[in-house]
Amino acid sequence: MITTSTDLLVHLHTLGYDNPTRDPWWWPHSGTFETLVGAILTQNTTWQSVEKSLDALRQVGLLTSEALAQVPIEALEPLIRPSGYYRNKSRNLQALSRALLDDFGDFETFAVQVSRNWLMARRGIGNETADAILNYACYREAMVVDNYTARLLEALGHPQPDYLHVQSWMLEGITDGCRQVFPDLPQAQCYARYHGMVVEYAKVNRSGRSVDVSVLSEAL
Repeated sequence: MITTSTDLLVHLHTLGYDNPTRDPWWWPHSGTFETLVGAILTQNTTWQSVEKSLDALRQVGLLTSEALAQVPIEALEPLIRPSGYYRNKSRNLQALSRALLDDFGDFETFAVQVSRNWLMARRGIGNETADAILNYACYREAMVVDNYTARLLEALGHPQPDYLHVQSWMLEGITDGCRQVFPDLPQAQCYARYHGMVVEYAKVNRSGRSVDVSVLSEAL
């Protein structure tokens, strides 16, 4: 029986859900401004749709804060359209790019200095997006959780009422788990890989909105 976050981490790793073919931090092109853009675009859509928008932005040189801050919004919207909610996402991305430049000057300074409170104060950024930016774009110790995580915990008999409770469950005692599974990685990278394993597992073992945990149970 999986009773702790460390149990879950160990079993996901043992079952091979730490995908070695992906970025070392799991999120594609981690540690870059592109990751920040992807974190905004992936809201309420599939990653395949996000990739279409990212490719379109890349082709016209709009994957920098400077370019996004200056591009006319009517030119940005068609590029964002594949990711859905393109009007809101276009405006949120442009506003975030401008705020980043105004308050930090460049992405490198932003990655070192930005706080979760600063991110949460930006339009269109909630808990999950803020933590994704902090962890995957800025390489900070922020544990990302999502609907996959919540559904997995519910299936394991550990339902949680909201995002912060899911995150708290995942973080409790996880330092020991990270040392056990990823002894040579920074804790922030362990968080990244852990969330990635949860997503990889849930995608393969989902049934409708539920997650099948029989594979995890058989591994015990």
